[in-house]
Amino acid sequence: MVAKKLYLLDANVLITAHREYYPIDMVPEFWAWLLHMAQAGIIKMPLETYEEVKDGGGKVKKDALVDWLGQDEVKDALVLDEEVHPPLVDQVVATYAPDLNDTEIEQLGRDPFLIAHALTDVNNRIVVSIEVSAPGKKRANRRVPDVCRDNDVQCCNTFAMLRTLKFSTSWQL
Repeated sequence: MVAKKLYLLDANVLITAHREYYPIDMVPEFWAWLLHMAQAGIIKMPLETYEEVKDGGGKVKKDALVDWLGQDEVKDALVLDEEVHPPLVDQVVATYAPDLNDTEIEQLGRDPFLIAHALTDVNNRIVVSIEVSAPGKKRANRRVPDVCRDNDVQCCNTFAMLRTLKFSTSWQL
């Protein structure tokens, strides 16, 4: 049996989709599709990443995205139901630099957790992020696609995922 791919969303995927091109009140079909794909086990978010979007360390204003994420049905479907393996998080953090200070570690946010969850099955898990590769960035400024590459984790942007999974606003017809 061939395992199906699991797309793990970075926080910026939902935040940017809502703020820039698929606002919940204007393109509800996207959010219904996302929930459907989460219920089918094709798209998930690690709890750490979900909390980053939902809570934002107090930086996120209560808006339609936070309300949507606060629905039990959404949280139950979207959140990846597994614990992160601390040694994998340590491995990812070391990829940024082996000697990060506390300020730099804080700057990483939840990205190491996201990538660590993908490391548990590199053949079937794909990190989805809107970050663009910037190989010249160093230490805590490194980008998710570059850290994924260095950990042999597959990574794509939102639109590549949408094309692969054949998203359409008429998906329910």
